[in-house]
Amino acid sequence: MKLTKCKLGELVDVTRGMSLSGQYYSEEGELIRLTLGNFNMNGGGFKKNTSKTDLYFTGPVREEFILKKGDIITPLTEQSLGLLGTTARIPESGKYIQSQDVALVRCKPGKIDPNFCYYLIASDSVKQQLSAAAQQTKIRHTSPEKIMNCTVWVPELQEQERIGALLTAIDSKIELNRSINRNLEAIIKDITDYLFLSKKEKLNTSSIGEIASIKAGGDCPKDFSLVPTKNCFIPIYSNGTVNEGLYGYTSRAIIEGRSITVAARGTIGFCVRRYGEYVPIIRLLSVCPYELGADTYLHQIISRMTFKKNGSVQQQLTIPELSAIRIPYPSKEDLLEYDAITFPLILQINHNKKENDQLCTLRDELLPLLMNGQVSVNSDLSLD
Repeated sequence: MKLTKCKLGELVDVTRGMSLSGQYYSEEGELIRLTLGNFNMNGGGFKKNTSKTDLYFTGPVREEFILKKGDIITPLTEQSLGLLGTTARIPESGKYIQSQDVALVRCKPGKIDPNFCYYLIASDSVKQQLSAAAQQTKIRHTSPEKIMNCTVWVPELQEQERIGALLTAIDSKIELNRSINRNLEAIIKDITDYLFLSKKEKLNTSSIGEIASIKAGGDCPKDFSLVPTKNCFIPIYSNGTVNEGLYGYTSRAIIEGRSITVAARGTIGFCVRRYGEYVPIIRLLSVCPYELGADTYLHQIISRMTFKKNGSVQQQLTIPELSAIRIPYPSKEDLLEYDAITFPLILQINHNKKENDQLCTLRDELLPLLMNGQVSVNSDLSLD
């Protein structure tokens, strides 16, 4: 496969967004301002920003800064290490405003395939150049000019289209699995509401400490590995929403079976179902219910709770505090019925997550090989 060396600026135009005055920030409106929180650090792509509430913008906006579905964006500020070079596609036209921390990438017709461009900017080669050229401040920055100055090697347009289509197909399957899982989670929520929370008759109440054992995470085990090995294959978790806080792998489990984990600091109350063996470490509480089905029920209940900070003091959720919380609690018989309905859905969710992990690994391994010409896509490959 023949590769041609050029500057990104020969293939694309990159522009900065507009400065948005904070006086027009709002918790409701029609237009949403893009932020760095819209970039998914875990594999790239667009995500909703759930870390802020005042994301709407009610001030005047020039039409050129209201983006269209499919527009490619990339960060100009490295709020988190490795963010520069991450790409995302706008999911809906006429809804998102390009802010000054976000660059818009427009492909020059006939020069580069848009799908190929999306992955080229996210390639290690471009990311390394952006990182090396970034301003060395506490929070590093790049610019449209520095992005366009990156050196790239690109194949002919027809090969670009095949590479872009293959990688897009993989990402489309990943997003489909995510969409299915969101729908399955919504179904579980509706089942919980229908069977228990919307009933006219009142459920008995119990404290969480009465229906489950609670353990606090400790220090990271000494025998850990960043990747799974023959001896270290049990996951280690801490608080976090990226990769659900996975810290590596170890050889001996502390928690086994079905349980949930609850963030004790940072994103207080962030709640995740766990199924299998794992080790919890700092900032994490493991809740192991005594009855079948109670893990799913507790996940539903705790996920709906609001944990507020105490002034300027960093909040910490302790075992006694979580244990003392009283909740409506079904009978053992009702929980068994509930589990029979919801657990097959959870198994499907877990299956989709594992499939996505495999697809992400495949995509990430293929990306550098395709971009540097070590492998090529068969011209007769069907992606329908």
